[in-house]
Amino acid sequence: MLIPAWPAPVNVKAVCSTRSGGCSVGSYASLNLGSHVGDDPRLVSCNRQLFQTAAQMPGQPVWLNQTHSTRCIRLSGDNHDASDADASFSQQSGIICTVMTADCLPVLICNQAGTEVAAVHAGWRGLCNGIIENTLQQFSQPASCLAWLGPAISQSAFEVGNEVREAFTQQQSIAADAFIATKQGKWLADLYLLARQRLARAGLSAVYGGDYCTYRQAADFFSYRRDGQTGRMAAAIWLE
Repeated sequence: MLIPAWPAPVNVKAVCSTRSGGCSVGSYASLNLGSHVGDDPRLVSCNRQLFQTAAQMPGQPVWLNQTHSTRCIRLSGDNHDASDADASFSQQSGIICTVMTADCLPVLICNQAGTEVAAVHAGWRGLCNGIIENTLQQFSQPASCLAWLGPAISQSAFEVGNEVREAFTQQQSIAADAFIATKQGKWLADLYLLARQRLARAGLSAVYGGDYCTYRQAADFFSYRRDGQTGRMAAAIWLE
């Protein structure tokens, strides 16, 4: 597992899985945490238990039904598994905000008081449409929060069409800095920089992480763009 290197309060716990240390085989080897990708449900269940135990979680993670939306849900004591959302927020101890990724960007956020946490699934669509902004609105003081950017596809491996670049630059001209032209109508997009720009616009400057590549680091991470049929990692955050 990866443990975020950030100055979060001591009662804020955060982890991100890799693809290693699980039960799954073949395309899903080995710690696949996604139940929606065609893997054997029994092996996924085993992997989720391994993840929960290794991270010393106080309970089960809340697994969302992610749809590349901009919806952030507030978690309480009720079970929110299978809720249609791409981010979750909590102010209660023991509730584990969790998102799954395999190239998209996981963003973990906490406030400096250690009373609010959130996990965000930020693919380019959600990022462009405001999933980070919608999540930050849940916090009492968004500008004073900390954010950690987990493993995602790096710019060198993430080629997109001109429509993606235009979608970002029409909202924020500075987004042009996150794209490098490769050929006619194609661009290399920097998800990490795009997320940092969105966070900065919201006033959040304490941003950490952002130095992995799910596509290039095949031994460590699942990548949908690289492999097609593959597993999912998970990034989780909770209050003790």
